[in-house]
Amino acid sequence: MLRYSKVFSLVVFVFLFAMCNQKSKSQSDKETILKGALTITVDETVKPIVEDQIAVFEGTYYDAKITLQPKSEAEVINDLLNEKAKVVVMTRKLTPEEIGEFAKTKINPRVTPFATDAIAFISNKSNNDTLIALKTVVDFMQGKADARIKGLVFDNPNSSTVRYMKDLANVKEIPKTGVFSFKTNEEVIKFVAENDGMIGVVGVNWLSQPSPNMLDVVKKINVLSVKGLKDNQYYSPSQNDIAEMRYPLARELYIINCQGYSGLGMGFASFISGDIGQRIVLKSGLLPVRTPGRKLQIRKQIINDKE
Repeated sequence: MLRYSKVFSLVVFVFLFAMCNQKSKSQSDKETILKGALTITVDETVKPIVEDQIAVFEGTYYDAKITLQPKSEAEVINDLLNEKAKVVVMTRKLTPEEIGEFAKTKINPRVTPFATDAIAFISNKSNNDTLIALKTVVDFMQGKADARIKGLVFDNPNSSTVRYMKDLANVKEIPKTGVFSFKTNEEVIKFVAENDGMIGVVGVNWLSQPSPNMLDVVKKINVLSVKGLKDNQYYSPSQNDIAEMRYPLARELYIINCQGYSGLGMGFASFISGDIGQRIVLKSGLLPVRTPGRKLQIRKQIINDKE
């Protein structure tokens, strides 16, 4: 009887082993660095640039399907730590505490910088003053009333823009009065376009690449030039001022991959930081991590192509 029991156990073990190998092989067949399905959770403030990257990536690699899930920064981090998201796009690196959480599960996040973005201040078109001192906004965040600001408008209480401004003002909570929040950057732009005296705080990518339904709305707002805390000059969130590190509210963008294997997340990260991906960043108005190369053809004589 014992002999038959051992034989039965051996058969079950071999069967389970074969099934596991088949499942692993099946998973490998479904996803590689250039094919398969993947969901990327992205900080909502930089959604447009990631949408552009995905469109070109899928147009190049037809077997790849990437679904974009925009969320606030706090939600992105929670999903990443709770393993609800494997690949995310953020406006900051992981903190030592967050990296420590991944170390417990023996996962080493792959962090790839791919662009420099900026936080922009916007006002209604009726406001003739297109300049603002960063100290004025910091003071307002610290609860000091200022006649020049009727109110600050953010996209989401848990967004990266709120976190950035709270860190800058060295406050734990935003003021209870004079600060408004919605859900998306588009809602902030629409609100500022319709209300005088409000200062909107948005990702500049929403202004450099407005969606078709936002083109007319963006025309109704001013993008303010900002004087830094240690500057005497005002600079705009333009590609040139960001490149020369003069605009005081610039921030880097990262794609963070926690898949733990060579999957579509690795392929997309390589694409977005490669030549084509960096050209997309350059065209978007943001600053690429590396300037794409340009090939020049030098001719000894002029060739008339019309002949």
